[in-house]
Amino acid sequence: MSSSSSSPAQASEMSQSTRTELEAAAFRRLRDHLRERTDVQNIDLMNLAGFCRNCLSRWYQEAANERGETLSKDEAREIVYGMPYEEWRDRHQREASGDDMAAFETNRPKE
Repeated sequence: MSSSSSSPAQASEMSQSTRTELEAAAFRRLRDHLRERTDVQNIDLMNLAGFCRNCLSRWYQEAANERGETLSKDEAREIVYGMPYEEWRDRHQREASGDDMAAFETNRPKE
């Protein structure tokens, strides 16, 4: 085993600031990955994983607001999409198929 691997016990000994930095790095990598994979539609993400870019931006906005930061829905979406949402939608969003919409209705998260 390499020295970079860690067991759950080692991870629990990690400082909170290091854990926060790693979680932030993982978030940025997910954000960048989703920005690059414009072929993957939000409906695809919702149907397969139960969340999409809009969910991620809403969670980001909620986290900011919980910490007393003012962040609008549009500002949060731009952080996740890398451009204004309307621009991303016009460039990359395709019409969802009937099968996609039926799967979404079946699997949609219950609020």
